[in-house]
Amino acid sequence: MLYHLFDYLKDFNIPGAGLMQYLSFRAIFASVTSLLIAVFIGKRIIRWLQKKQIGEEIRDLGLEGQMQKKGTPTMGGIIILLAILIAALLFCDLTNIYTILLIISTVWFGFLGFADDFIKVFRHNKEGMSERSKLIGQVIMGLVIGVTVCFNEHIVIREELQAGEESSGVVVSAGTAASAGNTARLEYPDTGQSPKQKGHDVVKSTKTTIPFVKNHEFDYKWLSPFKGKWGWYCKWGIYVLMIVLVITACSNGTNLTDGMDGLATGTSAIVGVVLGIFAWLSGNIINADYLNIMYIPGTGEIAVFMAAFVGALVGFLWYNAFPAQVFMGDTGSLAIGGIIGVCAILIRKELLLPILCGVFFVESLSVIIQRFYFKYTKRKYGTGRRVFKMTPLHHHFQKEGIPAVITSPAKALPEAKIVTRFWIIGIILAVLTIALLKIR
Repeated sequence: MLYHLFDYLKDFNIPGAGLMQYLSFRAIFASVTSLLIAVFIGKRIIRWLQKKQIGEEIRDLGLEGQMQKKGTPTMGGIIILLAILIAALLFCDLTNIYTILLIISTVWFGFLGFADDFIKVFRHNKEGMSERSKLIGQVIMGLVIGVTVCFNEHIVIREELQAGEESSGVVVSAGTAASAGNTARLEYPDTGQSPKQKGHDVVKSTKTTIPFVKNHEFDYKWLSPFKGKWGWYCKWGIYVLMIVLVITACSNGTNLTDGMDGLATGTSAIVGVVLGIFAWLSGNIINADYLNIMYIPGTGEIAVFMAAFVGALVGFLWYNAFPAQVFMGDTGSLAIGGIIGVCAILIRKELLLPILCGVFFVESLSVIIQRFYFKYTKRKYGTGRRVFKMTPLHHHFQKEGIPAVITSPAKALPEAKIVTRFWIIGIILAVLTIALLKIR
């Protein structure tokens, strides 16, 4: 709103009105605003949650310091959502398709998590929403994002053509291409009718970023078994399925990681910083050309949104750090994971997530391995056996030694130490992910 207000005022030559045109200025103010909102509104929300006796119900699993958390207010994700949305509405360009999708995703996943927490807290059902219902909600949002990415003419990439090379995607309308400063071409994909000249096209494409290769690009059409028209439909179908998979996996991965004070909050903030940097670089034609990465017009606004995202998480960490005064609950964790997944998809960095979100990935993988091995050994030996002492993985380090394939460490580690070490790992993975921009 402030962005559009100042955009209107700049025509009246009011001093300072043009500052809102700078992404860096808006990103800084968005992060500071969301942080302050989380800190100052957070205290009031925590008091309200305590007054309503909306506390966490704890099952005794034999974890160190676990029972001391009983009664700690949950559903604190409301603090994060309010901080993100207010800052985004103030400083983001609300006509930008990327901003619109991120806001819709935040509200949708926040509502999904809120419904899950509501069932747990007010209906006293510890299981909450069924896994099937939760998965359906995540898939629906994934399909919405996927279909929008496929058909919205404003979600494009700029593709550089060498002499004799043909465009690999649908070239957008003349109006959209002209607005991005490029020449429009209107051929249907894969028809062989592209002009064989060197230049740039703004195109609808299924290309994404992949590490360790020369041009950092991978095209989902390479997975299609068909060519021509059917190949075109198939590649977009594969891309949509990938989008659904990434968004669902990120949302669930963050949800599984949210089991210790500050763990999911701090790790997600680190991921948010990197995604914000990628969005800013990808949306700037000079930086994208210098780094030889994909230029995606309009994604600079994602950097502003992610600045608000990081600010909100840091503000929430004020209360969520050990010992936590409030838990985010599924209201926060599902929304955070959804935002990360959607952002990665929009800036075409989803294939970097196993590295960048390595903590979430390993947490999810530990649960899958544990369940599979337990069921397998139960069928084979009659008694289920475990690989880890307990999953998700962070609880493995919090549990005293019990019969399991992996028993190290034998003694439980303090929660604060586990969280700090996971943060350090997250920072290392973040630096590695950024370094991959120059490794080919």
